[in-house]
Amino acid sequence: MRTIQFREAICEAMSEEMRRDESIYLMGEEVAEYNGAYKASKGMLDEFGAKRVIDTPIAELGFAGIAVGSTMTGNRPIVEYMTFNFSLVGIDQIINNAAKIRQMSGGQFKCPIVFRGPTGSAGQLGATHSQAFESWFANTPGLKVIVPSNVYDAKGLLKAAIRDDDPVIFMESEQMYGDKGEVPDGEYVLPIGVADIKREGTDVTIVSFGKIIKEAYKAADEVAKEGISCEIIDLRTVRPLDINTVLDSVKKTNRLVILEEAWPFGNVSTEITYQVQAQAFDYLDAPIVKINTADTPAPYSPELLAEWLPNSNDVVKAIKKVMYK
Repeated sequence: MRTIQFREAICEAMSEEMRRDESIYLMGEEVAEYNGAYKASKGMLDEFGAKRVIDTPIAELGFAGIAVGSTMTGNRPIVEYMTFNFSLVGIDQIINNAAKIRQMSGGQFKCPIVFRGPTGSAGQLGATHSQAFESWFANTPGLKVIVPSNVYDAKGLLKAAIRDDDPVIFMESEQMYGDKGEVPDGEYVLPIGVADIKREGTDVTIVSFGKIIKEAYKAADEVAKEGISCEIIDLRTVRPLDINTVLDSVKKTNRLVILEEAWPFGNVSTEITYQVQAQAFDYLDAPIVKINTADTPAPYSPELLAEWLPNSNDVVKAIKKVMYK
């Protein structure tokens, strides 16, 4: 095993796949000459050249459309958005074209494309740069949505995303690019749509994904001092959703807390709540508790931002609530 940074895992996944398949290319703002806004494509221009690592203008609608169209001529593009907040400029290409090409062509065209970049808040970046759109994209038939929380998962899932014949939304975090973790020396690919039980437990199930899951680990450590055993599930993929892993855990622990960095209305945790009460209601010993951001745009003030974003204290309170403690 090797210890590398999250940004290095992203770079390795893209580079390994581009060496394997010449139809794969990377395009986006500052991905080439600058080595990526977060240095996630460092060295790739030198290795693959300007025809396969392409700097674009600040025109997300334009380069997203070029990439989608190129899939129909046999290419497999990776599109990097400097942040998924900027993907809104090109969301028509994602929702109305990439997600629908296979169906609207009667299966004549597939659309093997990866849209990747950071999601969610990243400190004091203000309301328009601190938004989590996982549930937006997951609401769209035809798209797969992956949100890794660590280095190992990021590399294995990105390689799977690049090899997939359907459009994949691959969402990272600006606050995780410097995170370190172990990856195998050899090649590995993780399956899309399979959740991972990060910690076994018996008293309460905590479901989360992305960088916010770190708060679940802190909370689990805290309540363990009081003898409460938490089972932590990392969804890794929110579409397709591995609801069976969640259901099996709830049937064991009989309690569920869901932690998600998103606004509270109509999100991934809302769907999980519905699925669990529909399929495992008789196993629940307490109402499901979901933890989200405040129902406002993200504030800039550091004091207000700390109140807006879920933290481990919120998770501890939720755990004790479902445990009736």
